[in-house]
Amino acid sequence: MAGTIANGHSQPLVLWFEEVGLKDIAIVGGKNASLGEMIRTLTHKGISVPGGFATTSYAYQYFVQQAGIEARLREILGSLDVSDVNALAHAGNLARQIILETPFPKDLGEAIVCSYREMCNRFGGPHRGGAELDCAVRSSATAEDLPDASFAGQQDTYLNIRGEHAIVEAVHRCFASLFTDRAISYRQVKNFDHFLVQLSVGIQLMVRSDLAASGVMFSIDTETGFKDTVVINASYGLGENIVQGSVNPDEYVVFKPTLLQGYKPIVERKLGSKEQKMIYDQSKGSRGTSNIPVPIQDRNRFALTDEQILILARWACIIEDHYSGLHGHWTPMDMEWAVDGLSGQLFIVQARPETVQSQMAHKHEGDVLVTYHLELPKGGPHPILTSGVAVGSGIGQGRARVISDPSQMASFKDGEVLVTQRTDPDWEPIMKKAGAIVTSVGGRTCHAAIIARELGIPAVVGCGNATEAIQTGVDVSIVCSQGETGFIYGGLVPFRREEVRIDNIPQTRTQLLMNIGNPSEAFALSKIPAQGVGLARLEFIIANHVKIHPLALMNFPNLRDPSAVSQIAKMTPLYADNAKAQFFVDRLASGIATIAAAMHPRPVIVRMSDFKSNEYANLLGGREFEPLEENPMIGWRGASRYYDPKFRAAFALECQAFVKVRMEMGLKNVIVMIPFCRTPDEGRKVLAEMAANGLQRGQDGLQVYVMCEVPSNVILADEFAKVFDGFSIGSNDLTQLTLGLDRDSGLIAHLFDERNNAVKEMVRMVIATARRNGVKIGICGQAPSDFPDFARFLVEQGINSISLNPDSLIKTTLDIAALEERLGIAPTQTQASANSAVIAYTGATVSAATTSDKSSEKAML
Repeated sequence: MAGTIANGHSQPLVLWFEEVGLKDIAIVGGKNASLGEMIRTLTHKGISVPGGFATTSYAYQYFVQQAGIEARLREILGSLDVSDVNALAHAGNLARQIILETPFPKDLGEAIVCSYREMCNRFGGPHRGGAELDCAVRSSATAEDLPDASFAGQQDTYLNIRGEHAIVEAVHRCFASLFTDRAISYRQVKNFDHFLVQLSVGIQLMVRSDLAASGVMFSIDTETGFKDTVVINASYGLGENIVQGSVNPDEYVVFKPTLLQGYKPIVERKLGSKEQKMIYDQSKGSRGTSNIPVPIQDRNRFALTDEQILILARWACIIEDHYSGLHGHWTPMDMEWAVDGLSGQLFIVQARPETVQSQMAHKHEGDVLVTYHLELPKGGPHPILTSGVAVGSGIGQGRARVISDPSQMASFKDGEVLVTQRTDPDWEPIMKKAGAIVTSVGGRTCHAAIIARELGIPAVVGCGNATEAIQTGVDVSIVCSQGETGFIYGGLVPFRREEVRIDNIPQTRTQLLMNIGNPSEAFALSKIPAQGVGLARLEFIIANHVKIHPLALMNFPNLRDPSAVSQIAKMTPLYADNAKAQFFVDRLASGIATIAAAMHPRPVIVRMSDFKSNEYANLLGGREFEPLEENPMIGWRGASRYYDPKFRAAFALECQAFVKVRMEMGLKNVIVMIPFCRTPDEGRKVLAEMAANGLQRGQDGLQVYVMCEVPSNVILADEFAKVFDGFSIGSNDLTQLTLGLDRDSGLIAHLFDERNNAVKEMVRMVIATARRNGVKIGICGQAPSDFPDFARFLVEQGINSISLNPDSLIKTTLDIAALEERLGIAPTQTQASANSAVIAYTGATVSAATTSDKSSEKAML
C-alpha cells in the first residue's frame, strides 16, 4: 500500500479507496474497506461508487498515543454499567470531551489536507462548482459492517463538508464519536473491547442527492428473509431522513431471478408520503443541513423512475454475488444509494452485509417455522388504536410509554412498549429494554425497524399518529402477524404462538399445494414446503388492494356519485383522469406477481374474478354498474361476465394484468383458472376473449384451468377436458349445488357437508373422467383442510393435487404420506425430484414435530 506515509511513520496515515479492499478492515474499517472493494472490483461491471480516501486505524492509534489519553479513557469506562443510562451519558460526554479538546498531531492534519487537495484535483469538474469539493466524512470502525455484527450508525457522519479546515475538524469529531453513548453500550453488550476497536474515517466525494433522491436497498426481504427480492426505499434529498426514520419513503420490490433473465419484474411499488427532504443549508456553515417541505406534486409521484429502480436492483445482485463469493457463502447486502442532482448519475455510497435474516439462515433458525395467531374475542374490548408498517411477524405486549426525547430515558422500564416519533442511535440504550417499538414516522429500513430486527422484537413504524393515539400507562398489543400492516390494539389480546420444525418433509405422490389469499403474506408463506399454490383469488386482491370497481375507473370522472369521484381521485393520484383504469391493472398485477414470485418456479394457479353482483356493487363506484339479483350466488358471476358486453371491458383489464405479470415480469409459473363456467361453449367464449387480450392458451406455456363447481362440470367433464388444461374442484359451490342449498342460509346450514355421499360421488366421477382424458385434476376447496378423512378419500381416488390452507398443510402432508405408504403408493421419480427442488428452493424442509403454546406474555419476534 502506498498511501500517505509521513516522516517517521512505518504505516500510512491515509489511503485512497482504490488501494484497499475487504481484507483491509483492520486498517480502514468495514465501511471504507467495502467502498474500496467495490471501486477496485465492481466499477468495470458498471457500478458507480464515489471516490475518496480514508484515514487509517494507525492514524487513530497515533493520535491517541501521541496525546497520552488512553489511560484517562480507560479510567472513565472501566467500571461503567451501561444499563444505567445516566452514568452512560456522563461517561460518554467525558470521553468525547477529552478527544475533542486534544489537538491533532501536525503531521496527521497535514496528511489529511494534502489528500483533500489531491482529491479536489482528481474529481473537480464542471458540475462541482470550484476547486474545493463538497465531501461526506464518515466514520468507519474496524469492528463495523461485519457479517455477524452491525455497528452501522454507531459513529458520526458529516455531510456537505467543504474546505481544508472543515475536513480536518470533521475527522476530529468522527474520532470522538467512537465514544458516543450508543457506541459504548453496543460494544459492551457485544463483548468488544473498547480499545481494540479502532476508527478510520472516509472522506468521500459528496453526491448531490439534496437536489435529487437517495435511499437504502437490501438484496433480501428484511421482514421474512425471502432471498429472491431486492427491496429499495427512496425519498427526496439527503439519505439521513430515511435512515433516521424521519420520512415515510417510497418502496419498490424487484424479483431477482427474472430480472437476471432480462425481464422488468418490479412486483411492487408503494408510494410514500415523503413530506420533507434534507438539503444543504449554507446559512448554517460548512456542516449545515435543513429539512424543508416537499411540494405536494412531488409527494404524489415516485422518487425513482422504473429505469433507475431496475439499474439499482441489478447492482444489488452484482454486489451480493461478489460479496457471497468473497465470504464463501450467501451474503445478502444492505446498501445505500444516491442520485446526483447535478449529473443525474446513480451511485452506491455504502454496502455492508445484512446481519439479521442472513444470520438466522446460517444458524438454521429457518428450520423452525414460528407463527403467531390472534384470538380476538367477538365484541371484545380491544380497539385498534393505530396501524403502520409491520416489522417482523410476531406479537408483543406490554405497558406503553410515550417518550418524545432521549433525555427522558431514565423513566423507561424493562419490557415496556416504546412509543415515539422516531428513533436514532441515541435511543438504543432504552430500545434494548423494550418489549416492542412503535413510531409515528419511518419505513421498513428506518433506524427503529433495523434495531427491532436485531433485537428480535416486534415493531410498527410509520403510524403517523402513534404518539397521539397511544397513551402512557395503557396496556397494548403490537401485532405484526397479519401481513405488511402492523396493528396496535388496546389491551392484552389473547394469542397463540406455534412452532413447527420443517427439516424433514416426506415425499408424496399427491401434489400438495397451498391456498394464498393475501399477497402481503406470500413471502413469509413461501417457507412452507408446499409444491405451489393451488388457489390465489383475484377477489381478495381487488377488495383489499384496488377497492374500486373496474368500470368506475374506466368511466372516471363521469360517474353519478360525486363522493365516489372524490374518493377515487384521492386513491389514484399517480394516474390521469383518462388513465385511471391502469390503476386497476397495476394493483392487480402487483398482487398476482407477489404471490407468483414468492413461489417461483413452482406453479401458481390464479383464479379470475368471481365476485357476485352484490359483492361487486360494494366496491367503490360499483352500484352504478351492478344489477340487483334475487340470488346472486347462482347469478351473473364468473365466466358469464367475461364475454358479456356489459363487463367485457373490465375483464380485459384482468387479462392485461396477467399479460404484465407473465410477459413483462417473466413470471410464467402463473396458471389462469376460470370460475363458474357452466358450459363448454361458455369456456370457449372466455378463451376467445382472453386471446383477444393477449392471453393465448398454449402460448409461452400458458395453461388455463377451469373450476369444477357446477354439476354440469362433472356431467360434461369429457367435453370440458377438450377446452381446458385441467380441473380444480371447488368443494363449497359443488356441495351447495349438488345438494340444492344456499350455504349462506343459517336455516339449512346443518345440511351442508362436503362428505355427503352425493358430493363424494360427484368428486369420484370427475376425478375418473379427468384421469381418463389425461388432464390434471386437483381440489382447492375448504374440505381437505377441515376434514382429514376427506383428504384421504381424494388420495384413494387418485387426485393429482390437493391445495390446503397454510395452517393445515404440514399436518395433512404427514397424514397423506402415511396413507400413501399404507396403500403402497410410492412417489414417482418426477414427484420425488419436485419435492427435492422445493426443499432446495425454500432452504427448509418439514417434520412431524409440532408444538403449540397459548400465552399472553411478552412474545419475541
